Amino acid sequence: MSDQTRRTLLMGAAATLATPTVLRAQTFTADTLGAATETSRNTSSFQMIDWRDHFSTLGKATIIADTVSRALHYWDATGTDYRLYPTSVPMTDELTRRGYTEIVRKKVAPSWTPTANMRRRDPSLPIRVEGGDPINPLGTHGMYLDWPAYLVHGTADTRKIGRRSSSGCIGLYNEQIAELYEITPIGTQVRLI
Repeated sequence: MSDQTRRTLLMGAAATLATPTVLRAQTFTADTLGAATETSRNTSSFQMIDWRDHFSTLGKATIIADTVSRALHYWDATGTDYRLYPTSVPMTDELTRRGYTEIVRKKVAPSWTPTANMRRRDPSLPIRVEGGDPINPLGTHGMYLDWPAYLVHGTADTRKIGRRSSSGCIGLYNEQIAELYEITPIGTQVRLI
């Protein structure tokens, strides 16, 4: 093998390994889920969970945000539409709120006002960032929980997804929060675990 061919192969292999893979939401139907007790993994290798381990009914819809695997699980009211999204999660356990809540409000292009605690941690934060501003950490869509200052929202900073990087919220890629926003009704039950 010539030095040129060897060099080309090595450069191609290095480029392949260095290329980040973007996790995409996985959509499942009742047929692809199999038995309810069966544990399966999707192509992102997140473990699928069963909503029945957390809720007695699906209600209007159900979201479970798993802060350990950094994944958000969504089921519609019929249980036939199951989606799995990679997320960002809170930076520390002190910032992580766990428990039961629900979606109480939704907003396209939400504005962001840092909390007093955020401003204490980082005094350089702006007082407010309007919706649609590219530096807005809430991205293109926000779904507000009934806990003050906690949201499921988008982010334009794709480096945050899959990491402990938020001040308490659950973040998704902007494209994925737009999809989830459209299918999630107000009153959707939510559990953060």
